[in-house]
Amino acid sequence: MQYRPLGRSGIHVSPYALGAMNFGAMANNDHDAASAIIHRALDAGINLIDTADVYSLGESEQIVGKAIKGRRDDVVLATKFSNPMGQAPNHRGASRRWITVAVENSLRRLETDYIDLYQYHYPDDSTDMEETLSALTDLVRSGKVRTIGTSKQPAAGIVEAHWISERKGFERFRCEQPHYSILNRGIERDVLPTAQRYGMGTIVWSPLAQGMLTGRVRKGQPSTLTRQGQYFEHLRDEHRIDAVEALIPIAENAGISLTHMAIAFVIAHPGVTAALLGPRTIDQLDDLLAGAEVSLTDGVLDQIDAIVPPGTGVGQLQMAYVPSALTMPHLRRRPVGERTAA
Repeated sequence: MQYRPLGRSGIHVSPYALGAMNFGAMANNDHDAASAIIHRALDAGINLIDTADVYSLGESEQIVGKAIKGRRDDVVLATKFSNPMGQAPNHRGASRRWITVAVENSLRRLETDYIDLYQYHYPDDSTDMEETLSALTDLVRSGKVRTIGTSKQPAAGIVEAHWISERKGFERFRCEQPHYSILNRGIERDVLPTAQRYGMGTIVWSPLAQGMLTGRVRKGQPSTLTRQGQYFEHLRDEHRIDAVEALIPIAENAGISLTHMAIAFVIAHPGVTAALLGPRTIDQLDDLLAGAEVSLTDGVLDQIDAIVPPGTGVGQLQMAYVPSALTMPHLRRRPVGERTAA
């Protein structure tokens, strides 16, 4: 592995990162198998492990914590907060009240006394960014957290956060974790350039577009790709399937698998620090690791650009973040009495 700087944090990480979302009841609750995957990844040179409190409601963190005992100093350990951890209204979000509870819960489950990268998982429109940054700054200064980051933040949110940090003397977000794949390149327009401008690293999730770029979803053929027994709607999107069909010959002509091409594509961007791999089995991990030396030529990248142009996307990833400005009608529609000019 050729380690890369995580923005200007001073931390160096492998370009492949191990995502732990599939560890636990969400996907695979075999703790021994998950531990074996973690050790295989570490032995291969991967040093960044990314989890979250919400993954299987803490079970993923527990699995990771047990697996890295004795190897903690070699691991850049990342976890996240803000997604709901139950029905209680205050067991979620980015308030100081919840952050101080959430970090202690994560530290306990991870069986560690510090977190290398603590990430704001999901934008919380009900909490001022200043409140969030103030609480996170205290965690860094107490030694419980080494550095902080965001996930799914729009470019405007990144700019606002850095402005607040500079104005108030708070810790800066050093990393963003957005969705990025050949099929969804929207972050090339604003998020990646903004992160680069502010010296942030980026750890991208779902580089395989939740399985679409494995070649297991083909036109006119049934697919078995599911999660918790539910078939994701984006796997039926004909536009996305057509794009995959056009990408497969490019990979074949380059002598590589579609999976390896997809991973190599995202880590080729100068604004991307690492790509999250989310294997459920040792065999899946070994297949992904086999592509570690794949480097795409300009010719291959040009062919990809012709199918999915830079800064664009094909369809919508089902797990992608959609801002409240789009999901809440009252934020994009004036009251009935105010809709006319008369």
